Order: sequence, then C-alpha cells, then structure tokens
Amino acid sequence: MFERREEVARVLRLLEDYPAVAILGTRQIGKTTLAKAVARRWKGPRHLFDLERRRHAIRLADPETALEPLRGLVVIDEVQREPGVFAALRPLADRERTPARFLVLGSATPRFLRQTSESLAGRIAHFELEGLGLKDSGGKQWSSLWTRGGYPRSLSARSASASFGWRRDIVRAYLERDLSDLGLRAPATTIERFWIMLAHYHGQIWNGAEFARSFAISEATVRRYLEVLESTYMVRVLRPWAVNTGKRLVKSPKVYVADSGILHELLELRDAHAVQNHPKVGASFEGFALYETVRRLGASRREISFWATHQGAELDLLVVRGKQRLGFEFKHTTSPEVTKSMRIAIEDLALDRLDVVHVGEETYPLAPKIRAVSIARLTKDVDPLA
Repeated sequence: MFERREEVARVLRLLEDYPAVAILGTRQIGKTTLAKAVARRWKGPRHLFDLERRRHAIRLADPETALEPLRGLVVIDEVQREPGVFAALRPLADRERTPARFLVLGSATPRFLRQTSESLAGRIAHFELEGLGLKDSGGKQWSSLWTRGGYPRSLSARSASASFGWRRDIVRAYLERDLSDLGLRAPATTIERFWIMLAHYHGQIWNGAEFARSFAISEATVRRYLEVLESTYMVRVLRPWAVNTGKRLVKSPKVYVADSGILHELLELRDAHAVQNHPKVGASFEGFALYETVRRLGASRREISFWATHQGAELDLLVVRGKQRLGFEFKHTTSPEVTKSMRIAIEDLALDRLDVVHVGEETYPLAPKIRAVSIARLTKDVDPLA
C-alpha cells in the first residue's frame, strides 16, 4: 500500500486548529485509508463510525446523544448519508476545551458542502484528497502513474487490463450511483456522452456554444454539467490570466479530465501502448505534468492560470505568488526546444523562470531563464514556492 505521510501530517495539524475536519474526494480515492492512518497516529481515545454499516447508522440515528459523551478522535465515514450529523456537530464543536475532535469523510457533492458550510461555518476545515502522485509512486514510475492515474487500486492493479477494468467500474459507479446526489436531472447516458466529449477536448479552451450545439441544449445547461464534474473532482478548470499586457488575451478557461487514468478510460486507451499512439498523447501528458507541477509547488487555485493571446503566443501554466512569477510548458518529447512563444511569455509576463517539462531523463539549461526539466526528476528539480 502507498503511504501518505504528508497528508496524514496535514490532517493532524488541521485537527489541532479546528474541532472538525472534512476529508473530501472522489469515490475510492483513499479517504477511509487516510482516516485510519490518522487514527493510528492519534494519541488518545478513537471512535470510528461507518454510516454504510447498518449498526453504525442506527447508533447515530440521534447523533447528538450518541456523540456527546465521546472523547478523543471521532471518525465518521460516509457522513452525507446522515444529514443530522452536521447539526449535531455544531454544539459539540463549541464546547469548552473541545473534548472531542471530529474527522468526517464524504463525497464532495454540492449538498455535502452546503451542509458543512451552513452548520459548521468557522468550525470545520476542508481537506481535499487528491490521487496518488509522483511523490507517492516515485519519479521512475511516472509513466505507469500517467497511464493508470492516481487511484490507488488502479495504480497497484496486477495488470493493465485489471487497472482499466477497475477504472471502468469507477466511471460506471459515478454515473449510475453518484449522480443522484448531485441534483442533476439529466440521464446518466447524457452525462457520460458529455464526459467523453470533454475527454476529447482535454487541454483545450472551453467552448460552451459548441457543446450546447452538440447536445441541442442551452449553454447554461452544459455549463451546469461542467460545474458538477468540477465540484466532484472529475474535471479541472484552469482559468486564463486576465491582467492586461497590451495584447488581446484568451478569456475562456481550459478544461482537463482530472485523473489521467480516467481520461484514458474515457478515450478507450487500455494500456501504455495505446496511450502513446493516440492523437491526444500530448494533451494527456500536458494535463498530467501540469497538475504534478502544481502539487510540487504547493500552489493554490488562485495562484495558477494559463496565458494565451489571440496572436498565437501561449504558456501552459503561469504561477504567481507575490512578486514571484514562474512559467511552465509541457512537451511530450525527449528533446524540447526554445520557441518564439516562450520568449514572448518571458518578456510580456516578466517571468523569473520558464521550465519546459519533458519526458526525457535529464534536466539542463536551454537558454537564459529557460531550462528543460525531466518529468522523472520533477520532485527534485522544481522547488516548492517560498
């Protein structure tokens, strides 16, 4: 099994500062495993409730009565199944000296987030659990991670076909079971077609009008579909850099299927050979390497964007923190080259540095302020933001 020491440490720190912490993420991403690892590190009494188990659900039928006498760490899994828990946690979280800390796990549905924000505003921290990354699998295994994605069971499957089949089951479960909790009235088949179409647009500028025409529905409706997939971590939306540089800038966001393994399932790419020979291989690598870079830097959503002009200059990733400006390009090649677009980006955006992340094995300078960075060495050669 993959250890998540950094995530365990971060959750424990949050539990020191907040009476309640919510671990959010997609189905099977490892929320329960993480919570159990946190519980093992907890010094003091521990209590675990899984609301998918009938006896636990019965015990929490009156949440405040059941939870009030407990001390130490209280873990409640699948908490969205019992909405009354949130109302009960509010008075419990306000007690003097906080005799208990609550770690709740659930899917990041809009209803779940609304319940926590309304009932526990200022009392709960949200921790978004992502899939496994380069820091977990190791740089030498980056190709397998890229092909299979970051779901633990997909990455550790005994064969490529087993991994692909597991990802297919996850997609099916999301469409057939999870959609009912998302407030969507659209048939699962419609969302599946929308999701597959998004996979073919992976790494491209969002064009709501084109999607609306394809489905013969309004742009508002397709935007709603996109928001649902984004809010449940199935899709990532990268906003454009909007600061005026004297040039006409692209103002629509880019869209990416969040997990590269799910992207490959939607595109029917069953193994590494199929991925390498598909027309979307470059875009797939871009999305994978882009978000591995964001994770390595420790950048927030507010600090990242892409930059593109209507004259054709573009930058895959711009990271801005304070006065620091870093640029990144992602190339599925072993021999990256400096382009005119890169030089324009350095000048127009006043970049401190521009890194070209590639699939080769070495990191080396390409030009002043520009270097080639091996994806296998990303966690070693790219420093986190100060």
